Amino acid sequence: MAERKIPRKNTLNKRKPGRSFRSKASEKSSLEILYGAHTVLEAVSNPNRQLSKLLATENAARRYADQLNASPIPVEQVSPGEVSRLTGPDAVHQGLVLLAHPLPAPCLDDIAEASGTIVILDQITDPHNVGAIMRSCAAFGVAGLIMTSRHSPQASGVLAKSASGAMEHVPVVRVTNLSSAIEELKVANVQCIGLDSEAENPLETAIDESQRVAIVLGAEGKGLRHKTREKCSALARLDMPGAIASLNVSNAAVLALYVANRRAR
Repeated sequence: MAERKIPRKNTLNKRKPGRSFRSKASEKSSLEILYGAHTVLEAVSNPNRQLSKLLATENAARRYADQLNASPIPVEQVSPGEVSRLTGPDAVHQGLVLLAHPLPAPCLDDIAEASGTIVILDQITDPHNVGAIMRSCAAFGVAGLIMTSRHSPQASGVLAKSASGAMEHVPVVRVTNLSSAIEELKVANVQCIGLDSEAENPLETAIDESQRVAIVLGAEGKGLRHKTREKCSALARLDMPGAIASLNVSNAAVLALYVANRRAR
């Protein structure tokens, strides 16, 4: 059967049947495996991403031909089974996989000096929740997302897929000591407001418009840790008129960002 090629500038390298993709162990250990259409296409178009391998099934190569033609690296055509072996059998990969080096990590000072709201995560471990929060951060143009080095998800394919391309647009800072990071932000005139469903004041009235705002979110169930609560500039609740006063943490994040964005105008 004749090889199928994506027209224009990139050559689609069709791999031999039965030959599965395997990267070198030393290379693979330093690479992120990203999958899914939004995730891969956003990463491919990010000039800050150092790309290694871009793989596509025949159907995906045809469906996303225009976007893939803009890729700075060639596309290798593989079977759906080969994609699943890289991503895992339960991953919704949509026929696209990218092996890429991690994005350069900014430092806390970069986030403290940038404009825009900041989001701080206090030991939120679910990659689906963190990915959804990251997507909301991208939508509201936050200055950065801060999370702990431990007790938070690593930059995995699951996190990237849940973020649906937002990983390429949201600066992420991982800190060893969250309390110290909050103190540094406060010194930089950032008001760090911890969300607490039992707080006295609603978020709308807690925000000081003379300062930049950082929204601090705790893990579902246990909420903010005691020390984190103590370090926050203020605690505030999201005013909920219904019978349930709390939300899933990713839903709480997007609502808090909406409120903060309105107050900043």
